[in-house]
Amino acid sequence: MSHTMQYAVNPFDLDKPQDYAAWRERKLAAYPTSLDELVVPVANPAAVSDAERAAILTACERANMAVYSLQTPDQLPGHELVAMLGGQFGLRDLDCNLYSDEACISALQVSAEHRKHEYIPYSNRPISWHTDGYYNDAAHRVRAMVLHCERPAAKGGENCLLDHEIVYLRLRDENPQHIAALMQSDAMTIPANVENGVEIRPAQGGPVFSIDAESGHLHMRYTARTRSIEWKADDATRAAVQALEALLNEEDETLFRHRLSAGQGVICNNVLHTRTAFEDDAPPGQGRLMYRARYYQRVGPIAVAPAA
Repeated sequence: MSHTMQYAVNPFDLDKPQDYAAWRERKLAAYPTSLDELVVPVANPAAVSDAERAAILTACERANMAVYSLQTPDQLPGHELVAMLGGQFGLRDLDCNLYSDEACISALQVSAEHRKHEYIPYSNRPISWHTDGYYNDAAHRVRAMVLHCERPAAKGGENCLLDHEIVYLRLRDENPQHIAALMQSDAMTIPANVENGVEIRPAQGGPVFSIDAESGHLHMRYTARTRSIEWKADDATRAAVQALEALLNEEDETLFRHRLSAGQGVICNNVLHTRTAFEDDAPPGQGRLMYRARYYQRVGPIAVAPAA
């Protein structure tokens, strides 16, 4: 594969069923039958080899995700490793959020800090289906993510991973009108985030599925949460959301389950994912620890400057 694929035609255009059919055939023919096909051993995260990089890029072309597995997990502190690894796949611009550090990397672990522990990533509670940055505006669209495991939990903390292109495919096969509804510019609104009467983030509306103008690829913003979401109140959107929820509740061979070990991580084009609840048997601050980086670019090759 070229690792620089952009669509010459738009297979996600509902008025171009032939283009969609051709893309669908290619997508399913290349799709992995197990997560094992997407796991790539990496010897040195500070200098990923050409073969390792090609394997990760190929995995991301097939399923929009790869799982790297470091052969020497303790080489680098996790927060340094995440930023260094992302940069080797064309990921440059990080999305900062409320509790990320000065480098815009988030250390996800159970926190007793006021308000922070109320955000589910900083608790041991389960996290339902979502894509990252679903509350961001279009100018700060999260296109890729790296999630690195520094320390797993004693028990639990398994992720489910699902390629958003597969979700699109299955919904479109069921009823193209579901896609039309979820592509409406006001399909899904995330209410404003207000703390102590201060608006930290304004309400953010937008589509679930959209076409990335930069690459022509499909983008998805979604959360299965019910308290932090408002759906457009029309019959088409209600039917589409019900179909999507039913799909995400099914057991399917395209859904991959994996519990990251120390030194493993996911690099992906912001696929749908979940996390089960977990238990730690370590003192506070020494339990499950994940480092997360969100990027405005998609996973891709490094841009090489032309020779002088």
